[in-house]
Amino acid sequence: MDDIRDSPSVNRRDLLKLGAAVVGAGLVGTAAVRAEQDERPFLGPAPAQPFAAPPMGTVRIGFVGVGLQGSSHVRNLLRIPGVQLKAVCDIVPEKVERIQQWVVEAGQPKPTGYTRGDTDFVRLCEQEDLDLVYTATPWEWHVPVLVAAMKNGKHGATEVPAAMTIDECWQMVEGAEQYGKHCIMMENCNYDRPEMMVFNMVRQGLFGEVLHGECGYLHDLRGIKFEDRNEGLWRRAHSMKRNGNIYPTHGLGPVANCMDINRGDRFDYLVSMSGPSRGLQLWAEEHYPEGAEQRREKFVLGDVNVSLIHTMNGRTIFLSHNTNSPRPYSRIHMVQGTRGLFHGYPNRIYIEGRSPEDEWEDPEKYFAEFEHPLWKEIGGSARNAGHGGMDYLEDYRLIKCLREGLPTDMNVYDAAAISAVCELSCRSVASRSVPMSFPDFTRGRWQTWPKLGIVRA
Repeated sequence: MDDIRDSPSVNRRDLLKLGAAVVGAGLVGTAAVRAEQDERPFLGPAPAQPFAAPPMGTVRIGFVGVGLQGSSHVRNLLRIPGVQLKAVCDIVPEKVERIQQWVVEAGQPKPTGYTRGDTDFVRLCEQEDLDLVYTATPWEWHVPVLVAAMKNGKHGATEVPAAMTIDECWQMVEGAEQYGKHCIMMENCNYDRPEMMVFNMVRQGLFGEVLHGECGYLHDLRGIKFEDRNEGLWRRAHSMKRNGNIYPTHGLGPVANCMDINRGDRFDYLVSMSGPSRGLQLWAEEHYPEGAEQRREKFVLGDVNVSLIHTMNGRTIFLSHNTNSPRPYSRIHMVQGTRGLFHGYPNRIYIEGRSPEDEWEDPEKYFAEFEHPLWKEIGGSARNAGHGGMDYLEDYRLIKCLREGLPTDMNVYDAAAISAVCELSCRSVASRSVPMSFPDFTRGRWQTWPKLGIVRA
């Protein structure tokens, strides 16, 4: 999600070429993707129970990519008991020095710095005695960092999306199973206060049987994509080469939890279509003078992508992506059951037999009864952290699960299933919305793995 590439010595054109080459190698020829990439029959069965590593008193962490979001996670981790930040990697030395100073100010020894270019994370994974490698790099580096971590005996955690291609999804699954390590996608929106209340209400049966969900990532990123720093140095390149639902996790993660994806149900297939690409071209025309390089850039990402997902149990999910249009932020977050529904942005709720007939209610009145225990117990500590507190809660839960030897809230199979939307949607768009099947990363275990419980601090 975050970047490690805003060094003045790095040429922006070279970065765009690099981004285009990386994503293009995986997705430009979507129609030519080999069928054998979609399955791995030689893996054998997945574990009979969700993976849990032996407990550890202290979680020794190496962090890769300490730009905006990476720095925010570091702040959280330095507040959580049982964490030692031992190493930090970024291609910008000044960023590494800043994090080293934060760690020392927090009363820990100065972490080792790694700044020798894009792949210095490999040296970190090989040389450092760590339990976890956490990455907040540009998207194309997520899986390389995760694989390097697991190969060298470390657990891996990444910002979203975890992977961009089906092959990368399988690399994560294969690595986690081969090396016996956690490989986790850190989806912060799973921990937002309304989403967690809705999940608690689903578990208590308030909405009846959940049959449908609507979600998305609807966020005006035009200004961010054209920045000469941070995500502007790499994110725009994806809009030049990929046309689909390329950032699905924020909306889809909470809905997938409510539908027990990989724990009683799984994604079956999707269809996807995109509209015209206009927003970035218009932005460039309005903000750059005649002759500017930005005006000559060509984009293929449709301003609006809509995808429909069908699950094995017959549920349906509407998933939308729109980062190139003027609009207020929304993840939609709608969960529809046989007895009622929750609909976000703005938040409203209707429960048959409890709400006034045919009238929305303000969900604030439901927090007193259905607030998720995690928010009740540590919400006060989380509120001043990133994104309204949900970033802190996701980091807190990761460390707690590692220290206590528990299965993590989201595992490698969730990371793979949700991230698979990235490539499958591009393939469907390129094929006139032909249905695209999801690989079963669990190899049938979704039918027997236990549902997520209501966790506590």
